[in-house]
Amino acid sequence: MAYVFHPEAFDDLDQIYEYIGSINPSAADCLLDELFATFDLLPLFPHLGHRRPDLTSQPQRFKVVRSYLIAYAPELKPLWIVEVIDGRRSPRVIAAMLRGRESQ
Repeated sequence: MAYVFHPEAFDDLDQIYEYIGSINPSAADCLLDELFATFDLLPLFPHLGHRRPDLTSQPQRFKVVRSYLIAYAPELKPLWIVEVIDGRRSPRVIAAMLRGRESQ
């Protein structure tokens, strides 16, 4: 596999799916398909995403899928998916969540 998930990134995907799926299961399936298509693309083009120095000082990049941010470490082999989060959340909350995952 060309990428791996931070253990909590699986929780992110579960929470997103459960939330959207409770309203519209078909939409939840479509979103997960889009997210996984992007996960598959990132190892091929690891610098496709953009930097967010306002969120982290780590060399992570971010790719937007709909309103969700995929935070990933492009330099690691295999590529490391750190977090999948609703990009409409407060930047302070996103930054705090990322800091919590940097030490793991």
